[in-house]
Amino acid sequence: MTIVATALKDRLPTAIRTARLVLAAPTLAHVPEMAVLANNKAIHAVLSRLPYPYGESDGRFFVETIARGDSEYAWAIEHDGGFIGVMGLHMLPGRLPELGYWLGERHWGNGFATEAGLAVVAAARTAGAAGLRSRVLLDNHGSRKVLKKLGFLEVGEDIDTSGTLVGRKVMQMRLEFDQR
Repeated sequence: MTIVATALKDRLPTAIRTARLVLAAPTLAHVPEMAVLANNKAIHAVLSRLPYPYGESDGRFFVETIARGDSEYAWAIEHDGGFIGVMGLHMLPGRLPELGYWLGERHWGNGFATEAGLAVVAAARTAGAAGLRSRVLLDNHGSRKVLKKLGFLEVGEDIDTSGTLVGRKVMQMRLEFDQR
């Protein structure tokens, strides 16, 4: 069953609650903390679409233009009422949605990416996606581990062809949903 990105986006929840997190549309209120957390070389080094340095103007552009744009459906991740990162689906025609995320470095290692990821995977499955894909730098063992916990399988190494990771080795990962 193939669902076009627009129909899938229409079926995704605007907000998701988990045991510890709230995932909701990114807003301008998130921008100051987003700029602080994203302006980090360690985060930029592993993401293909995050500018560095990252300022409030980048955050405003993300919120106003990209987060819920034509090919994107992103959620701000909040913990205890504070912004800690972003998770979203990048949707291109004829391809499975691509799961991507980042968390502020001080929030790494707390299980937040896995918790948010499980919620987004469930939402995509419920919305009718046939599956998801993702890609991660070969040496980004933390994200590879998170994606495996979400059910993704490593399907092959590749050389990234776009964004800030052009020319770097990535692991392509895929999660197929049972469509019965």
